[in-house]
Amino acid sequence: MTEQLNAFKMAQAQFDHVAELLNLAPQARAMLRQPTREFKFQIPVRKDDGSVEVFYGYRVQHSDVRGPSKGGIRFHPSETLDTVRALAMWMTWKCAVADIPLGGGKGGVAVDASTLSETEKEHLCRGWIDQIYRNIGPRRDVPAPDVGTNPQMMGWMMDEYSKLVGEYTPGVITGKPVGGGGSLGRTEATGYGVVFAIREAMKHLGIDSSKSVAAIQGFGNVAQYAAIGFIEKLGGKVACVSYWDREDRTPYTISHPDGIDPKYLKTITDIYGTIDKEKAEEQGYVIEDSGAWITKDVDVLIPAALEGQVNKDSVQKISDRVKILAEGANGPTTLEADAVLKEKGIFVIPDFLCNAGGVTVSYFEGVQNDMNFYWSEEEVLNKLDEKMSKAFKDVLDMSKEEDVYMRDAAYMVAIAKVVKAMELRGWL
Repeated sequence: MTEQLNAFKMAQAQFDHVAELLNLAPQARAMLRQPTREFKFQIPVRKDDGSVEVFYGYRVQHSDVRGPSKGGIRFHPSETLDTVRALAMWMTWKCAVADIPLGGGKGGVAVDASTLSETEKEHLCRGWIDQIYRNIGPRRDVPAPDVGTNPQMMGWMMDEYSKLVGEYTPGVITGKPVGGGGSLGRTEATGYGVVFAIREAMKHLGIDSSKSVAAIQGFGNVAQYAAIGFIEKLGGKVACVSYWDREDRTPYTISHPDGIDPKYLKTITDIYGTIDKEKAEEQGYVIEDSGAWITKDVDVLIPAALEGQVNKDSVQKISDRVKILAEGANGPTTLEADAVLKEKGIFVIPDFLCNAGGVTVSYFEGVQNDMNFYWSEEEVLNKLDEKMSKAFKDVLDMSKEEDVYMRDAAYMVAIAKVVKAMELRGWL
């Protein structure tokens, strides 16, 4: 919990380190260390029993120098303003490293969405828009789904915004349902983007993907499609995933001697990511403690849950076999753990490069909304592959040229693009 609460300090420390490497001007550092704008507001929601509960909502716009702010909305019980600030900052770098014309933003509500009925969730979604609609928009700030939210919630939010402004405005929100302004390929985008990045890393390292094994933390949207993609697109095997059991409020790792079947596990997983243990065990799955995923004797580790999961304690448990750490989550690795990963010689694909697939296809969704013309799934995923491959190459080239860690290289590529835009707009 402490590491989650200090996510913004971690994001700032990462930025400060690279600002030194780039010899960034003091005024640029001052502007990029803090969000441009941030909002905290109350959302009163009438519950099904007639009572009213007040929730706290957030929206942080870190930067809009390269385009409208862009970033998801989390519904999570431990959501804080500092977490949102960190995620908004990382979104700025993510959009820049993927070279899409957007800035960084993030939003959230401190709530356990699994405790709400569908009606209550809809009221909360519409209430979030009611409080912030004057400060978002297709040319200002474009939210999207994240932890605890889904396409249906985005549909409600888009509808509420359209009502308030008096015109159908699908581009205000991305990650909407297909048929309601959403894009084909968006559901798979983040997970598949992780897989495309891993594929490029394996090419660089000379690893045969068909003989590789991965362990994944999480079994939400990103982890699910990372697992499916790792098997179907790379020909590898997935040893395990982890998940949060909302019944006993405990995290677990679930593995199988022959490798997991993510498509089967999806069929016994509820919308909050809880896997049915009894059905899994009937099929030969083994339930282990929450930290078991990081100890597996695998080639690739994919943390795809929350911040700070690879930390000074857990990093010591990583097998010597591990060659790649692919950060499907935002900020999963602490500064202390980063130092150990460098010592171990593990190739890190940093978060805002590795998981940029979601925001890339969100950008594609916005483009399609503007055109009122929609692409096929194959077109979307091909464009995503192109973008991810180019972004990976740019970061790898920077890493080689400057002889720096991949995370530093990703920051150097991203920050340089943001600062260039600031100069071109006359801000510096």
